[in-house]
Amino acid sequence: MGISLSIIQVIFTLICLLFSVTFTTQYLEGGYQLINISVGLLGGFILAGILYGADLVFRRFNLRSFNTVILGLCFGYLMGKAVLFLLDGVMGWEANSPDLMPLRFLVYISLSYIGVRMTIQAADEIKLSIPFIEFKQMSHRKKDILVDFSILSDPRIIDLAATGLLDHQLIIPRFAIKDLYTQAESDDEVTKAKARRNLEMIKKLESMTSLGIRYVDTDFPEIGDQMLKLIRLARYLDTHIITSDINRIQQSSIEGVRIINIHMLSNALKPITQAGESISIKIQRYGKEARQGVGYLDDGTMVVVNGGAEFIGETIKAYVLSVKHTSSGRMIFCNAAEKGSLMMDGEFPETGNHEFEAQKNFLAL
Repeated sequence: MGISLSIIQVIFTLICLLFSVTFTTQYLEGGYQLINISVGLLGGFILAGILYGADLVFRRFNLRSFNTVILGLCFGYLMGKAVLFLLDGVMGWEANSPDLMPLRFLVYISLSYIGVRMTIQAADEIKLSIPFIEFKQMSHRKKDILVDFSILSDPRIIDLAATGLLDHQLIIPRFAIKDLYTQAESDDEVTKAKARRNLEMIKKLESMTSLGIRYVDTDFPEIGDQMLKLIRLARYLDTHIITSDINRIQQSSIEGVRIINIHMLSNALKPITQAGESISIKIQRYGKEARQGVGYLDDGTMVVVNGGAEFIGETIKAYVLSVKHTSSGRMIFCNAAEKGSLMMDGEFPETGNHEFEAQKNFLAL
């Protein structure tokens, strides 16, 4: 990516203008008249606009998918040639006859579509030795995962990597490491400390031999924003991105790249508590309303307990009324046992209207 994209666009724009002006001055009456040159310039700009519009469409495709489609079109063309050759030999038709133009068109378009479909479905079996290209079945391939800056500041990535789920999948771009080394030499102490912690996290990931972390040298110097550069790289390599920044989710839906957020993953793996179950919870503070207490589970889940205000600082038994899921996590609404921690198993107090009150009071916090 040493050549800037803007320079390439300027070059192709000039080529389109030159081609269009040459065509209009040679094939239109009047030669090099001002009107012909003007029409040629207009046509050149229109042609360049069509090219850049096609670029926006094909930007969502990677080189591997493009080569798979091209190979399918070649197969379809060869099958079309074979079918027309057989028809010519068996039926005695002249292949170049104008009357057979619709038939030739139907054969070529049908077999080209079939060829592309067959190539995509059987891409994993082709395994052609084309430089830099290995055809694989995209729907069954396990995609790699690019590492975002923010995930390096979250120690949970070490625990996740130790599970084996990310073995031979994590990729760290070289431009991210260069940026971290630059920040590590910054005059800002906060930026310097954060960059050094991120570099230490990378060393810990490298020390996990089973993880098989990899690096990629591809860079996009014309892009200044690190996240846009990371998204472009993910589209180029056809990978996902793992991050701990909640703001990345909306951006991924726009760019068409799947972003794995470790906060959402953590919330999804929290233990599920069902209505009617009893839990032991330490009441740590008062709630918004009278007789309402608030406690927290070991994983940080907030528990709102009706009747828990009488047991501040104590661990009591409470019965689950409902579990609510929000973008910030899971909340549990409970009723305290009538006798606090002395309540016997199997006793379940009447819920009345406490569930509605607990949810209303919590949302008012």
